[in-house]
Amino acid sequence: MSSNPVFVAIDTTDAARAQALIAAAAPHVGGVKLGLEFFCARGPDGVRAAAAGHCLFLDLKLHDIPNTVASAVRAVAPLAPTLLTIHAGGGVAMMKAAREAAEESARDGERLLLIGVTVLTSLDDEDLEAVGQRGPMRNQALRLAALAQASGLDGVVCSPHEVAALRAECGPDFILVVPGIRPDGTALGDQKRVMNPAEAMAAGATHLVIGRPITGAADPAAAARAIAVGLGH
Repeated sequence: MSSNPVFVAIDTTDAARAQALIAAAAPHVGGVKLGLEFFCARGPDGVRAAAAGHCLFLDLKLHDIPNTVASAVRAVAPLAPTLLTIHAGGGVAMMKAAREAAEESARDGERLLLIGVTVLTSLDDEDLEAVGQRGPMRNQALRLAALAQASGLDGVVCSPHEVAALRAECGPDFILVVPGIRPDGTALGDQKRVMNPAEAMAAGATHLVIGRPITGAADPAAAARAIAVGLGH
């Protein structure tokens, strides 16, 4: 992976727009995140075309019975994603099955890295209570991250506000992928727990996921470049 920690999040179903945004941002970011929206609209061939030549973070947030998730991991492995997300809330058996599938699908000694989703950054303590999960938010993220690490996952997705605690709990080698990143002066959108890029990296983030502050900017290339400069890249 690039030393640049930023993955630009491409949230569109339009293949031409996705490729234009990737072309604009690519010189200033470390990789590209394509998620469920794009995958459902364009399928594996669309992902392969859009991400060609770039480090790919495939953010599908897989969550199903262990056999189904393992089969899904094998199915997307030929796309050669560097990172692939699954829900840590799916439990130990599901996460272990995903890890085994990733190892079976390794090519040239390299396998995709599995990243567990702890608590979505669009949720807060009130939302957790509404769906019957124990809060506060930080405690739930810590529980799920510890479960993911014990199950063989390579890292987790977490809110910026859990980064420092998770880094202390999970050690220096556990990958922490952090969405909810908003450069100073940009709109929050539907994110409730945010931090600026430099603050998140200082707290212990490994990678940052930044979407609308880049893709929604009047000049996406300039927006991506400004973030990269602010991070010393």
